[in-house]
Amino acid sequence: MSKGKVNKFNPRNRSSYQREVNKIPVRSGKREPLIVFSFKDFDRNQGESFNDRENNKLLALAIEKIHEVCNLSRLEATKQQIIKEYTQGQFPPHSDFTHPKHIPNDISWCTMHIQGKECVIGYFEDNIFFIVFLDKNHRFWITEKKHT
Repeated sequence: MSKGKVNKFNPRNRSSYQREVNKIPVRSGKREPLIVFSFKDFDRNQGESFNDRENNKLLALAIEKIHEVCNLSRLEATKQQIIKEYTQGQFPPHSDFTHPKHIPNDISWCTMHIQGKECVIGYFEDNIFFIVFLDKNHRFWITEKKHT
């Protein structure tokens, strides 16, 4: 070893591992975790397929919307009504869909409008939004049309 170089493999003393706390920025408050999306429970037997969405030029639009929502917490998305959460354990009384057997009965169904009547339907488990259906014609939760 040449003179003047420090051997980085020499043992260090305990004080060399200590950091000065005042130099570490501390974030005040705790932010809720951001929304994460999962297709684990996606029902291929009801609603649209990914190919349907792509053929109707709606897949990219849905992905863009999902990308934007990933920057929000569950609370932010529901407060801004980007995602609407329905009553727990209640499947829509008027629906063209049926409750999939692989989905628990006690969940709160949610809808996220993509554009106009096109929706993504699913449910939350903590901050994870499980996408179950793609619904381009708003047939999951059928309501009477207003002002027509």
